[in-house]
Amino acid sequence: MARGWESKDVEAQVADVETKKAPSHHGPKTPEEHLREQGINDLQMSRTRINNDLISATNPHHRKSLEAALAHLDKKLAELN
Repeated sequence: MARGWESKDVEAQVADVETKKAPSHHGPKTPEEHLREQGINDLQMSRTRINNDLISATNPHHRKSLEAALAHLDKKLAELN
């Protein structure tokens, strides 16, 4: 059976998480680094949820609100990276 783009998207997200969990060779992380990484993870999870909501949204006002939220999260992620 053919796989839809949604299952491929989930697969890509799982691969991203596994890549990020790979041990780094830079030594122990500081508390600030842990907080930054947690913030990035939280923003990415929120972005995924909003993007999924946007896919199924039909009301133009709701779509506009979700698009604005997505743009805000992208800006925050860019600032942290």
